[in-house]
Amino acid sequence: MNKLSITGLSAALVLLFNSCATNPVTGKRDLILMSEAQEVALGQQSDPAVVAQFGLYQDPALQRFIENKGQAMAAISHRSNIEYHFKIVDSPVINAFAVPGGYVYFTRGIMAHFNNEAQFAGVLGHEIGHIAARHSAQQQAKSTLAQGGLILGTILSPTVAQAGNSAAQGLQLLFLKFGRDDERESDRLGVEYSSKIGYDAEEMADFFVTLQRQQEKGGEAIPGFLSTHPNPADRFETVNKLAFEWKQKLNLTNAQVERNSYLKRIDGLVYGEDPRQGFVENYTFYHPELKFKFPIPNGWDYMNSPQQFQMAPKDGSAMLSLTLVPGETLEAAAQQLLQGYNLQPVESKSVTVNSLPALAIIADLKQQQGQQQQQEIRTLIYLIKYNGNIYNLMGVTTTANFNSVAPQFSSTMQNFSTLTEAEKLNRQPERIQIKTVAQSSSLLQVLQSYKVPEARLEELAILNGMQLSDRIDKGTMIKVIGK
Repeated sequence: MNKLSITGLSAALVLLFNSCATNPVTGKRDLILMSEAQEVALGQQSDPAVVAQFGLYQDPALQRFIENKGQAMAAISHRSNIEYHFKIVDSPVINAFAVPGGYVYFTRGIMAHFNNEAQFAGVLGHEIGHIAARHSAQQQAKSTLAQGGLILGTILSPTVAQAGNSAAQGLQLLFLKFGRDDERESDRLGVEYSSKIGYDAEEMADFFVTLQRQQEKGGEAIPGFLSTHPNPADRFETVNKLAFEWKQKLNLTNAQVERNSYLKRIDGLVYGEDPRQGFVENYTFYHPELKFKFPIPNGWDYMNSPQQFQMAPKDGSAMLSLTLVPGETLEAAAQQLLQGYNLQPVESKSVTVNSLPALAIIADLKQQQGQQQQQEIRTLIYLIKYNGNIYNLMGVTTTANFNSVAPQFSSTMQNFSTLTEAEKLNRQPERIQIKTVAQSSSLLQVLQSYKVPEARLEELAILNGMQLSDRIDKGTMIKVIGK
């Protein structure tokens, strides 16, 4: 027994030593449980899942802009040896994030809130900094170790230490919280990298103020690079100090800000939720592009994405989702769906839903042999054929809870119908509109001259990175919102 313990301890120490890698930024050895090749492979596996989850924002010129600036910055980073990819995803949330192996994503929501290229470049450098310093890989290692049993698991099975085979693992890494030291290091790298390609990194500090104001105003979730941030005032001061030092070091006497050129780039950018991708009003989901609608159970929460629309009661006891499924016929789609989810049909019948052909199926999740006994799961599925697509409305809950929640499932499924109301079909998103101030006055007066509603004045002030009391000179470009 003692001999086995000593052998296991020795193996664990060897594993830990071999799992240390030199950090490209600091030159120190860090505990990292994946090789660079595995890290790159994980990014490649994660990218399709990220794009499927959010969708790419359809603006080729803006996509070229982030790609060109990203590649210029990656070339001077501490990890210029790997291949980088930069994309704008179609989400209104104000966020930017990176996954291991060189993949960086900005939402259209954050692009809307930048007020010059220098702010954009600072955040871009921050995200590249996370990749350069291998923060995601480090956090993955810490997270795995914190779960316990890693050393024993690795000794028993060498595959435990490998980067996984599914995109879901990559998506999990998006939500790893970087510590304050990582955030400070990425701030420092963001200043360094953006300065090295000629931008005024002091603007990065100003953008953190915009993010903080936005979060305080709406209580919204804030980006990962802000969520574990040091004190905002300290961070603002530190970034400004670092920016000044880099200007001195590089003799950067004419650092770029590029306000007007950036604002012109985002003129017409979709702002907020895009109703063309589906929207909710009075607990009804409408999809103008696909021309359907259905009710949401009263009081349930919901979330829309390009992949699916999900609904759930606040207690989390059930879930109802809408997705598209492949198949030439309802029967073929049902067979593939049941096999894919490992479901055993209990009852199946052909029905019509508002004159649309459909299949209604009750099915149970099969229990795997050797698997620990869990609560039994039952589903109600409606497959509805409409306009060349097959829609899968699937309600999932425990078998014990099924009878109580099935009427809510059925009400949504049986009320799926064709969308014909012109006002809903023609609903357009709000967009950023760039205006040139005709007369010097306060921001408040300028916004009022553009008929901005009283309730949205502070929102527009934050969007412009200004205070309502700020004086705006004639000829200044500002953002307003219109359709």
